[in-house]
Amino acid sequence: MEHENRLGDIEITDPKAMRALAHPVRLAILERLQRHGPATATQLSPDVGATPSVTSWHLRHLAGFGLVRDAEAGTDRRERRWEAAARGFRFETPEDDEGRSAARVLSREMFARSATLPQRWMTETEPGLDPVWRKPAGLADTRIVVSAEELAAIEDAIERVLVPYITRDPAQRPNDSRSVRLLRYVLPEAADDRPNDTAAEPADDRTADPTGGMA
Repeated sequence: MEHENRLGDIEITDPKAMRALAHPVRLAILERLQRHGPATATQLSPDVGATPSVTSWHLRHLAGFGLVRDAEAGTDRRERRWEAAARGFRFETPEDDEGRSAARVLSREMFARSATLPQRWMTETEPGLDPVWRKPAGLADTRIVVSAEELAAIEDAIERVLVPYITRDPAQRPNDSRSVRLLRYVLPEAADDRPNDTAAEPADDRTADPTGGMA
């Protein structure tokens, strides 16, 4: 089943582009530009953990693969402003060895970058949330038994639900809206882990209470 690119994400197919993006500073740069809009290397520097000159070098490298581009000049026209080329990016694991290796490198770096997000949220953000926001927060660890085609259909359905909230004009957002991170891991298990017909129903371990209580 082919995924429809409803969000207009950049689709990365070049293994060299995958390897270029598989760097913590470059991923941080792209995320910062996508989330907060155009910025100079100097403005990006504190957020991405690199000096302005190093940040500028990474920006030019990303621009070489079409992931970032020049933005309209700001008040100080002496400084070069950059913007993300699209709202997001996506890639699939190619079949050839080079492409598969590059996709693994990028995936590994992205997993590493997101690994600390839940713990940081628990310690830095969750304690200050109002109850109305704390209630729907948390995690779900759901195991399902599906075919590859069914899994693709599930991913497609999830994206269909999210699209209106991602693409709507900022002026149409409710006054009490705020940014929410949805971390979605899709991790097919090994073939020999498939349950037989007499096995128990797939587990659905949910933590609705972010402080650790099980729902």
